[in-house]
Amino acid sequence: MFERSRKGERALLLQPRRASDSAASRNTEEIDEFAELARSAGATVVGSLGARIDKPNPKFFVGSGKAEELKEQRAALDADLILVNHALSPVQERNLEKYTECRVVDRTGLILDIFAQRARSHEGKLQVELAQLKHMSTRLVRGWTHLERQRGGAIGLRGPGETQLELDRRLLSGRVKQLEQRLEKVETQRNTAKRARQRNAVPTAALVGYTNAGKSTLFNKITGAGVYAADQLFATLDPTLRRMDGLACGPVLLADTVGFIRDLPHDLVAAFKSTLAETREADLLLHVVDAADPEHDRRIEEVQRVLEEIGAQDVPQIFVYNKIDKVEGARPRSENIDGGQIARVWVSAVTGAGIDLLRDALTTALQRDRVHAWLAVPDHAGRLRARLIAAGFVSAERPAERGWEIQIDAPRALIEPLFGLPDGEGEWLREQLSRPGLLAASGAAPYNSAATAL
Repeated sequence: MFERSRKGERALLLQPRRASDSAASRNTEEIDEFAELARSAGATVVGSLGARIDKPNPKFFVGSGKAEELKEQRAALDADLILVNHALSPVQERNLEKYTECRVVDRTGLILDIFAQRARSHEGKLQVELAQLKHMSTRLVRGWTHLERQRGGAIGLRGPGETQLELDRRLLSGRVKQLEQRLEKVETQRNTAKRARQRNAVPTAALVGYTNAGKSTLFNKITGAGVYAADQLFATLDPTLRRMDGLACGPVLLADTVGFIRDLPHDLVAAFKSTLAETREADLLLHVVDAADPEHDRRIEEVQRVLEEIGAQDVPQIFVYNKIDKVEGARPRSENIDGGQIARVWVSAVTGAGIDLLRDALTTALQRDRVHAWLAVPDHAGRLRARLIAAGFVSAERPAERGWEIQIDAPRALIEPLFGLPDGEGEWLREQLSRPGLLAASGAAPYNSAATAL
């Protein structure tokens, strides 16, 4: 057996390419991205080796000839780590390690390592550890023969005993169960905070996008927050919420979320389900795109694929094309599609160009998807009034001559289920919300029919 290096800074990259991939630009882009991932993990890239994969070799993933070439190049460059830009099976990873006498880490393991370095919050650390343990559970049999040794031998413990491998698997399983229980408690706390936001009728918008598209820089520019931002992959991991005031639609909570990337590990997506819930349950998504990236259309497809995986594909989106300061001739602007919905906004988070246009687009989209109106509630509708208050949909109230005047402010998706209330209450509510100019004669704020017509 070989002695594994504990340094792991000098990395040789193995870059598989599909036989069907004839586009040189695509291959170059994927190679550059993987090299940036390696540097983000703290490795020094000393070399790169391409490998055409027609059919993955069950033993090494690459062919035996390419494995020999990889071994020779590893020795020539004195690399102590081989990073493979593809997911490997535990057997393939172990066989490559034995053959090259070097530690091997696949794409999934590399991304998990970066997340482990960047996690700062208690929840983030729990999520990353859970994903790592699930990934590790299939890789306990590495190159250590001691894992097969038997325990036991003392009086009362004679017999086959328990192998070290079995013990490690049992301990790992127990830790996974413990982490899942802790994350359930954290998710309960997050859901409590979410219900409080709904009661306060504060809409939420979430920034999503490919990693390094400039989400955190944009978040800081819009909210004035001091979230860490850097020109590297996965600079921000833990989600951050900030309140935005001064918008025509009222206060808004803006969430900065973890960036997405091609082939994001499934274990990581599963572990971060509570964090990604900020995206799935938002009223609006601001899909940040690097306008200077020649592959931005492919990046959009990758993000949409992850959004579908976490169940957020139906949340309304505004595409925010960032970094226009790096695009020659680009200027801040916004584009509408049919129906007046703003679909795209061009901005620069660094210079601040177009930020006002983005705020206007955010306001327009949230007003369209929210109910904001004053209602005259008669005395006999007290039960409906109580329901609206209990649900957190009433933002203001004042007594009237024959009942109450209440202001409704809530997401349309939460109001519409009330239209099915029995005893005519739901139908009465629907009818009232379909009357523009409601209470205008009494001096109350007029009902915005353009924003909340049902």
